[in-house]
Amino acid sequence: MRRLPIRTLATLATLTAIGALTLTGCGTQSAATGAAGTSDEGRTITARKVMRLTTVHQETGMTLLEGPTFGTDGGLYVVDVTAPAGKPKVLRVDVGRKTSRAVHTDSRGAYTSAQFSPYDGRLYLTDYAHGEIVSMDPDGGDFRTFFSGEVDGALMNPDDLAFDQDGNLYVSDSRGLSEGEAHGRVVRIDRTGEKTAVLADGLAATNGISFDLGYRGLWISELAENRISYLRLDADGKVTARHTAVRVDGGIAQTDSIAVDADGNLYQALHGRAAMIVYNQYGERLATVRLPARTEGLESATNVAITPGGRTAYVTVSGPAGGYLYTFDALADGVRQSNGG
Repeated sequence: MRRLPIRTLATLATLTAIGALTLTGCGTQSAATGAAGTSDEGRTITARKVMRLTTVHQETGMTLLEGPTFGTDGGLYVVDVTAPAGKPKVLRVDVGRKTSRAVHTDSRGAYTSAQFSPYDGRLYLTDYAHGEIVSMDPDGGDFRTFFSGEVDGALMNPDDLAFDQDGNLYVSDSRGLSEGEAHGRVVRIDRTGEKTAVLADGLAATNGISFDLGYRGLWISELAENRISYLRLDADGKVTARHTAVRVDGGIAQTDSIAVDADGNLYQALHGRAAMIVYNQYGERLATVRLPARTEGLESATNVAITPGGRTAYVTVSGPAGGYLYTFDALADGVRQSNGG
């Protein structure tokens, strides 16, 4: 989830009544569309426009789509981080019919990711503004606060999340970005919401988070360092080793969310360029996903969902032109690790 302009921050702070709101996570600057830039290694994949979902909100000065995730009903759920009260903050998209409908709105939250739990089937959202995790039924009903409060003496700025096979949550905490300090963390919350643990800290604005195929480790993107780190886990979900896995040459673009397909390939979203870079698990650059030439007004590709068991990928793209869904053919089938977060 991108860093938002001062005007937007002040407006959102008023709307959510929390004082000086600082939304950070996906980047710090605007830039040209994904069609621009220097030549890339690997193949180039040109994404195709599906539909526009949102326009810039007058109240907040922008729109920002995030967290695409497929429900069991086949609907694609998306959050709009900067939607004001009364406007849809969670939308359900019928990608076949190219229609969407509102699922949830409120006067408070700034939701930066979404994912369905394998444990209870509910939709979980990270509320960056309030340091909370909330959940709801797929139809938007039975809204609950799953977790709120401090973790090891500090509130979170939860950005993205991932579930293990038992339904425990792993959260990228972008704490420290607004101060320019490496206080980012990876936080584990058990599926009851009662037990927490800091698995890693000292990270440079933790953003994307996804398990590898075998649930043996976590891929973590660090926005402020433009790198992907790998955290190896033991059977209890504790980190046993940590290293820099990929250094992303993004220029003015910065690392956003991460997804993993059935071959273990990493899809690294970018803010500052409406594009994604695909790496294999050994850090080799396989492809760059771009928007068509002459596309204007789109500055950020935040996340992707690949159809479970299929190769059709949907990426959320936003900018002054609005919030859009684009599609492309993924390099391998979609799995849980490429469906939300």
